[in-house]
Amino acid sequence: MQDELVFSASDLAQMRFAVSPMWEIGTSFKLLNSGSAHPVHRPWAEQVRPRVASAGLDRGWLAELIPPSGYVPDFLNPAPAGPAPTLAVELAGILASPAVRVRRELDRLGQEQGRLGPRSRTLYAEPRSLLVRVAEEIKTYWELALAPYWARIRTVLDADIFHRARQVAEHGTGHLFNDLHPSLSWDDDALRLARRQGTLSRQTAGAGLLLIPSAFTGPSPLTRVTPPEPPQLAYPARGVGALWEPRPFTGTDAVAAVLGRSRTMLLSELETPASTTELARRTGLSPAGVSQNLTALRDAGLVSAHRAGRSVLYARTAAAESVLAAGECPGNSSHNQVVIASNMQQA
Repeated sequence: MQDELVFSASDLAQMRFAVSPMWEIGTSFKLLNSGSAHPVHRPWAEQVRPRVASAGLDRGWLAELIPPSGYVPDFLNPAPAGPAPTLAVELAGILASPAVRVRRELDRLGQEQGRLGPRSRTLYAEPRSLLVRVAEEIKTYWELALAPYWARIRTVLDADIFHRARQVAEHGTGHLFNDLHPSLSWDDDALRLARRQGTLSRQTAGAGLLLIPSAFTGPSPLTRVTPPEPPQLAYPARGVGALWEPRPFTGTDAVAAVLGRSRTMLLSELETPASTTELARRTGLSPAGVSQNLTALRDAGLVSAHRAGRSVLYARTAAAESVLAAGECPGNSSHNQVVIASNMQQA
């Protein structure tokens, strides 16, 4: 069976891309909740799953609202208002969900899952007040599971959008759709999506289309249809297969000449997020020295900090990736130092 979404000139004019934190939250939590050892995301899951369990999120609100398979309430994926809304903006959209809509979508969740869990039943009774609890848990999950890795994830998503936008510019919209995923095809002003159930059509969807690249959606696209909002199509982003591959930087001498060897070593060690204690163990630096250097790197915009229970995880930012990559550039050391200094000023 196929869904068919017909496009008018107006629909094509309103088609746009967006990066959505909530789509990554929902799809990544579904992956963790399934308990499967995903071949691509295994390194991430092995790091994150213990943190999520320690915080009790594997048996909280999200565990009931985002089952391992099947329907997820649409109010958890508000239509992105811009190309890259923050999590705070999307949470505001969730908190603004009308009670009647929350109950309607919980009814569907209960029907598909057989019954609602105890927390979902209380949310059904008091959606306005308890959505705040849901939002708080979403923020906790974000800090534990995605925020420390967001610079890396965002790089993949942005690169996908750049590639797709160039496809449209060079070959047109039809080429974009036909290349987006094997289950999608474009013909006679209509986008066709091979699915088990036919639920996506212009009669049941709003105008336009939101295309949302995702790191965790695979292997098939996911849709969200809530008129009068534009339909959302989340698809697997290009480059996800290499998302968690190690990316060691070897040409760090030029970076060390600017930052110092201790700080450069810490940045190199932050290939994956780590705590002060873990970094001290890896590098041989004292915990106090690690903490002092991380503070300086954070003030420079090269490191971000994320609360994980009683610990704080530190992660490289996109600016840090650029600085380390500058040290890999061919050419003399003085040229690299100028590039690195420029990157630090931009951070």
